[in-house]
Amino acid sequence: MSEAQSKTIPATDQVDLEAEFKASNIQEVLDKLDRELIGLVPVKTRIREVAALLLVDRLRKRFELTSETPTLHMCFTGNPGTGKTTVAMRMGEILKRLGYVREGHLVTVTRDDLVGQYIGHTAPKTKEVIKKAMGGVLFIDEAYYLYKPENERDYGQESIEILLQVMENNRDDLVVILAGYKDKMDRFFQSNPGMRSRIAHHIDFPDYQPEELVAIAKLMLASQNYHFSAEAEKAFGEYLKLRMKMEHFANARSVRNALDRARLRQANRLFGRRGRSLSKDDLMTLEAEDVLASRVFREGRLDQDRA
Repeated sequence: MSEAQSKTIPATDQVDLEAEFKASNIQEVLDKLDRELIGLVPVKTRIREVAALLLVDRLRKRFELTSETPTLHMCFTGNPGTGKTTVAMRMGEILKRLGYVREGHLVTVTRDDLVGQYIGHTAPKTKEVIKKAMGGVLFIDEAYYLYKPENERDYGQESIEILLQVMENNRDDLVVILAGYKDKMDRFFQSNPGMRSRIAHHIDFPDYQPEELVAIAKLMLASQNYHFSAEAEKAFGEYLKLRMKMEHFANARSVRNALDRARLRQANRLFGRRGRSLSKDDLMTLEAEDVLASRVFREGRLDQDRA
């Protein structure tokens, strides 16, 4: 926090909350989140609430009304492809702009990055990850895999104990976000009450609706200078209704995979027309046939890359 931000204000003075909000540039991050992620209204609402809490807390410190940094560690629950990593990234930016962390960068890890395979291996691995994340946000995906009670020789508990100590002692310069399926995270917390006690904010990420996934697909295509034809967009909506009922569906991640396959089919379709001139629009447009050729339609099963 800068000297101007931390300077104590006389008790008789007043602060302009709106001016402080504009000066923090938090709205820029919230706007970016709105552009990047379709829907997720409950999630975005919680992020705005957390941002408001931190802004008010910063002002309270300037009146010497608080002395401790609020606990900011979080748990994000939901299925794959629902935007958890993106929200964690933006949360880091908000924390930096409000002076709660120095850098605001995001370090994403899984169990393999933290837990060793033999005695004396786990502590150095975990501490090295924490060192990289210090000053920002440490995002632990599928965090419940840190704890494997069925394996007496597992070293995950050692990593958890180190994390617990750091989460308590360094909460003024590191925010830890645990992520994973809700039911598995609930069981993880039941087995690790110390970890649950250090998590201040639990945010659940809902699955996307079909119309939201179509909108996500259109954003993804636009970012790569592609677009659906009207019939292709309709076909993709039908594709999603079928795909969502099948195994391994991962929301926006599955949408991205499906678009990769559709682009491959489009390229093959255009290549088959060699000898004919192609327009810029030809190169940009996905047609219905590029979508309908999926095995999801033809055979009722996944394409080889789970699209």
